[in-house]
Amino acid sequence: MHNLSCYNPSSFTLVGIPGLEKFHIWIGIPFCVIYAVSLVGNCILLYLIASEHSLHEPMFFFLSLLASTDLILSTTTVPKLLANLWLGSQEITFSGCLTQMFFLHFSFVVDSAILLAMAFDRYVAICLPLRYNTILTPQVILKLVVSIVVRSFSVILPDVFLLKRLPFCGTHSIPHTYCEHIGVARLASADISINIWYGFSVPLMTVISDVILIAVSYVFILCAVFRLSSQGARQKALSTCGSHVCVILMFYTPAFFSILAHRFGHRVPKNVLILFANFYVAIPPALNPVVYGVKTKQIQEKFLLLISLKKMQRLETEGDI
Repeated sequence: MHNLSCYNPSSFTLVGIPGLEKFHIWIGIPFCVIYAVSLVGNCILLYLIASEHSLHEPMFFFLSLLASTDLILSTTTVPKLLANLWLGSQEITFSGCLTQMFFLHFSFVVDSAILLAMAFDRYVAICLPLRYNTILTPQVILKLVVSIVVRSFSVILPDVFLLKRLPFCGTHSIPHTYCEHIGVARLASADISINIWYGFSVPLMTVISDVILIAVSYVFILCAVFRLSSQGARQKALSTCGSHVCVILMFYTPAFFSILAHRFGHRVPKNVLILFANFYVAIPPALNPVVYGVKTKQIQEKFLLLISLKKMQRLETEGDI
């Protein structure tokens, strides 16, 4: 029975942010605000793209996918974080931990692939503008989406089975606010070399390759832009890439910083690393719709139109009363 319970533990304990327990209530406030902004911003973005026919273009379709994945990423972690900080709900079932871990890593890899697809969209729009509609057909876009989901599912699903095979006979306390692959594997009473190597190889196969391909596509984009004779055309071409570049920097910069800090920042306090890891999964989903709303003229116009229509409807209702 003891051996069986090692391989099928009933639950784990998410410690939270050790050393900052007396500040848990205050720490939860900014995360709650950020999560609310993420929910409202991404839902408005999805509504605008779905309801406005003029936004039914490949770029905005990829943007809607990014918004959907951001909702999954933030919802996977932040509600449990708030329950931990405010209600002291530290326990999570073994199956719940595996589920949270899967969707956390899955949405991260999907986000990276969507950013690559958006870079390809910008490359075709700027370098091959006359062939844009013939290259990015609905069939091609569907194939891209299916390949993104299949790739992400295929590389993350083994993490679940790599954890399920491990015995957890010792402590069940996870020094974090959410479950992630290596953090859970380190609690096991067995050799986790396979987990470590697989956890190292997945970013190389997915995220690093995505970054390289995004960089290559932007080299071609910049070469095409600077070959344009008109300065106005150059500025217009660069402005269409501005929001995408901002989102890329917001997504990859803290991710690589977090990875490097966990690998080499042994002198960095644990609570600082945990706080940063939580801000990383919470802030980009909240800022992405804001960035696209500010830098994309079509979304700005549709959002202002939506606000004005709502205001007119309210005034008409008040007039009828």
